[in-house]
Parts: sequence; structure tokens; C-alpha cells
Amino acid sequence: MELIQLINDCKKGKIKAQEALFTNYKDLVYTTSLKYCGSKQEAEDHVHDVFIVLFNTIKKYKPTGSFEGWIKRITVYKAIDKYKKRRVVDKPYVLEGELQSVHINDKELDIPLEVIFNAIQELPERYRLVFSLYQLDDFSHKEIAKILSISTGTSKSNLHRAKQLLKKKLASVVDITIPQS
Repeated sequence: MELIQLINDCKKGKIKAQEALFTNYKDLVYTTSLKYCGSKQEAEDHVHDVFIVLFNTIKKYKPTGSFEGWIKRITVYKAIDKYKKRRVVDKPYVLEGELQSVHINDKELDIPLEVIFNAIQELPERYRLVFSLYQLDDFSHKEIAKILSISTGTSKSNLHRAKQLLKKKLASVVDITIPQS
């Protein structure tokens, strides 16, 4: 079924069209969710929540932009909404020894994508959100600050700390030398 027809049928509430749309886009939503959720289980639950929002708001979709982009946007903003609802007072996350620099040997790195996603998921939630928004979805620090209700300086600091933690986590997977401070 053509995408426009599928969307129009979903706007009319046709169950078969909703099932087809879910089947066609569940992997995209799941992969995007993995970047923002703390576990695979949370990402699976997030997929369900995203499709509920999607089907409730699909009447607002105008076929002028990318449908995939619209779905990704819903996925990201739904994750941010969950974060804001859960967020209590953020406790500062203290790094054990600040990393000044990291040297990666000249050999080709071959880190499985699942290992990288797992390392990202293990980041403290606010670092994971900033890292994913900035590095993986090309948001600016100004945009991140507005979305998360933080300052641009906090966004930059959280990104820096997220990268440091990821380097530490991935150091055990590849031959990386971390200088001692």
C-alpha cells in the first residue's frame, strides 16, 4: 500500500492501515528509542507509547515533510517528556578522575553497534539525552537547552561528561590508552 494512502487510512481510523504502519515503522521507532531509553525493555515500552501518540495525532500530519522525520520527532519528544516527568533534583554525577585526552591506536576500530548502544544506555539519563540529541540527532546546544529546560552551558557540560564516560566504558572493548591524571 502506498504511504499516502496508508496515512489517509490511518487518519480514518482503519485498523489494518494502523497495523501496516506499525509493521513498517516499528524498527525505526525502536532504533531511535534505544538512543534515549535506559534499556531495551524501556525502548520496547517506548515504541508502544510512541505509536499511541502517533495514531492519536496522525490527523495533524501534513504530507509536506518527511513522514519518517515526523515519526522520529515524536519518538524523541516523547522520550524527553518522560524524562521531564521523572526528573527530580539532578544529583551531580562525579567522574572518577577527569579524562584529559584519549589516544586510540592507529588500528581500525571494530566495535559492534550493540556494544555502543549498551554503553550509551548506561549513561546517566541527562547525559544520555544530551549526547543522543547532539551527537546522534544533530540538535544544537541552544535547542537542547530549550527542550530540556537547562542552560546551554549545562548542555555542553553534560555532552562533555557523556563523552568522557563513553570513552571510559569503551576503553575495555578496544585498545585505548587513558592517561592518568
